[in-house]
Parts: sequence; structure tokens; C-alpha cells
Amino acid sequence: MNNLLTDIAGVRVGHADDAALASGVTAIIFDKPAVASIDVRGGGPGTREDALLDPVSTVDAIDAITLAGGSAFGLEAGGGVQAWLAERGHGFRIRDAVIPIVTGAICFDLLNGGNKAWGRFSPYRDLGYAAAAAAGSHFALGSVGAGLGATTTNFKGGLGSASASTGGGVKVAAIAVVNAVGSVTVGDGPWFWAAPYEVDGEYGGRGMPPSFTPDMLRMRIKGGPEATAGENTTLVAVVTDAILTKAQARRLAMIAQTGMARAIYPVHAPLDGDVVFAAATGAKPIDPLFGLTELGMVAANVVARAIARGVYTATALPFPGALPAWGDRFGSRLASI
Repeated sequence: MNNLLTDIAGVRVGHADDAALASGVTAIIFDKPAVASIDVRGGGPGTREDALLDPVSTVDAIDAITLAGGSAFGLEAGGGVQAWLAERGHGFRIRDAVIPIVTGAICFDLLNGGNKAWGRFSPYRDLGYAAAAAAGSHFALGSVGAGLGATTTNFKGGLGSASASTGGGVKVAAIAVVNAVGSVTVGDGPWFWAAPYEVDGEYGGRGMPPSFTPDMLRMRIKGGPEATAGENTTLVAVVTDAILTKAQARRLAMIAQTGMARAIYPVHAPLDGDVVFAAATGAKPIDPLFGLTELGMVAANVVARAIARGVYTATALPFPGALPAWGDRFGSRLASI
């Protein structure tokens, strides 16, 4: 176990980003189609093929998940991932036609200081293709891929990942792009709200504060009173090697959303577009009641850990007025695996 999404066999992850743009794309590629669904709690989501993930929709499995910056422009990244898969003959077959099924979601990073004057067409389709081509078993964390331009209210956001197993040996892992309107730290840190779920000091081992003050519990949101809808989102994908139906994948996504509440304060606001994808590669059977409940419990913990790691490993953007990284204020970071 490398504490990454790719601890699930048959899953690869790749990044592509542009330092001048201060944005990028992360592609999650499944070697074989994975049963998947989605749960959306934020008030301003931006998604691709989300209706297909409804349990009542016909197509059960997907070939990839694309996470991107760029707000609505970033939805084009899914087309680049789809093109890469189509070249290799991966996709849903309808007689002689092959259609790669690529779902995805975006976060808003258009005001982070990067150069967004890209002309007629945005760069996200090409970034999506490059991210798919780069997919492998190891990938960097922090200010990379879809997390390059991410921010929170008080620290630079980023991309994090974590993994775990249930008591019965079923694996579950998460990847998170943390661009939340709220805070991932208690007050101004160094403590993370997700501290009770930390494993082996993966985000600094600072624990919780000895006591909570009213200032720690006051609302801190990006933009303060002038905050506007659509500028923030935490994107999460949870993947397990369990055998799940599409309806069970939906339930897993719903339970896993609890991890956001354990890691971000406040969360699921009208100013956020919070999304959780859940996918199952179908290697191990589980009990549909007790087993799915335990899997969801562990998944929620893994989501909280991935969110904290995304902020812990982030590096600040090199622009005037950019938010500091957690590590700039409190110590060393582990920016890659």
C-alpha cells in the first residue's frame, strides 16, 4: 500500500498542468470498465456525464474520471481523455461503434493569478489527453494536476490521496482536489480538522488543539462577505476493489461525503460545488448491508485524510498576493510519492 488511489489494482492516475496557466488536469484511468455513481452536495457543481451515473441510467460502468481546474472551460478535459481512450479501443460498444465513457468534474481556479488569456479555445482538452497519457501507478500530490491552482480560505489547496482496507481486506482509496470555500485547518492552523483520522503522520502529526476557542470556530470563507457562488469546489473520487452494483456505488459515494464534513469547515455550502464519485473494480464480494456500511465508514475516513494531505503537500503559487502553503508556515512538506 502506497497510500494512493492506485493501491486499487487496475487504476492509474496521471497529471498534466501548466505553470503559467496555474491550472491543470488529473485523469483517473480504469484498465477495465468500473461500476460507478456520484453524489453531489455542493450548491455550484460543474460535472460531465453525471446523469449517466444515476442508478436508473442504462450504462453501468465507466472508463475514466477527469478532474480539472478551469471552471466550465475545464469540462473540455474529458474530451481529451476520451480521445486517448478511443485511440486504444477502450469504451462502450454499440455494434461497430466504441464510445469511451468519461465522467468528470471541475473546480474554479480562474482568479488565482495565472494567465487565463488562452484565446479562442481553452487548453483543457489537450491537458486532458496529456494527463491520460501520463497515467501510471505512482503520482505526485500537492500543487499538481487539477490541484495546481486550487486554494482554500487561508492556505493553498491541492491534490491529496489516501488508502485503507476494511477488516475483511477490501481496499478503498480516495483522491481529492481541495478548492474549498472553507478551511481545512482548525482556525489558522497548524491543526487539521481531519487529525483524528491521520495515519503515520501523513499530514504532520500535529493532532488537535488542546482546547477550542470561539475564534477557531468562527466562519472563515474564501472572499469573506464578498464570496460568490461557483468559485469553490472539493472534488473527490473514491475507488474500491469490492463488487458493487450501481446503486451500491451511489450509497458508497453518499457515505463517503461524510469525510468532507470531517475535513472542511464549513462544507457543502451554496458557494461550493462538492462532488464525490464512487467506482468499484469488482474484484471482491462484500455483504450488501454490514459490508457496505463498513466500506463506507472506511471510505469517509480515507476522504478526510486525502483532503488534509492535499493541503499539507501543497506549494504556494508564485504570484503576488498568493496564499501561503501550510508548509511555508508550519514546516516541511512531502510534495510527491
